[in-house]
Amino acid sequence: MKPKVRTRREFLKDTTSAALAGALYLSSPVELFAQSKKKTRVAWKEIIKPADIVGIKSNEWGSLPTPPELERAIKQRVIDVGVPEKNIGTNDRGVRKDPLFLNSTALINVRPMRTHHWSGVGSMIKNYIIFVEKPHTYHPDTCADLATIWEMPLIRGKTRLNILVLFTPLFHGIGPHHFSPQYTWAYKGLLVGCDPVAIDSTGVRILLAKRKEFFGEERPLNPPPKHIFLADTRHHLGTADPEKIELIKIGWKDGILI
Repeated sequence: MKPKVRTRREFLKDTTSAALAGALYLSSPVELFAQSKKKTRVAWKEIIKPADIVGIKSNEWGSLPTPPELERAIKQRVIDVGVPEKNIGTNDRGVRKDPLFLNSTALINVRPMRTHHWSGVGSMIKNYIIFVEKPHTYHPDTCADLATIWEMPLIRGKTRLNILVLFTPLFHGIGPHHFSPQYTWAYKGLLVGCDPVAIDSTGVRILLAKRKEFFGEERPLNPPPKHIFLADTRHHLGTADPEKIELIKIGWKDGILI
């Protein structure tokens, strides 16, 4: 079975996972939330149980952080399925010392998509590097083996959902910590799924398409985000081959690029 990745917004009437993706998208009309409230709860109950201790692994990079509104929306969905608020935490750089994350039974992985100086892109797989005591030890060979982090006892088997934020992705950058609004655009999308490799692979396709549109020619990412494809072929974390990914597109198609 192909791993599923949901993209864009709105609700798909008879798909609970689509309702899940739509409920996360903050610009969806209030009427849709009201009409789909029951299905939204059902969707979340498929991945989170009331007894879970849930860590929402966010990203606080100053120029393009996970939107706090989205963090709050995710937390509310988790509360809605019966998880006590005291058993839900949101953190990034403090996860290694956070008692809630140390005792978590479920993780939700959420961050914006951007180009990255060491790994080509910063997306789902790389978002867990902060669980490592010395992140710089994963930088050699353009971060080729980032997927091994997902085998750490603190992480392994806990991730219930990956949400790659493409509201205003960064598609080009030069040097460490580079950011320029010139190289962002209002894509207004989310990629949502259980397979982080499939989501990252799809995100890369979107960035490459935007780079071609912007620069007027093929412009590969530098360095290449090979950690995503090695996560599939070397570490077997998930599926990177677009031909093997079931991509479900929800909402408008203008400017979707793939």
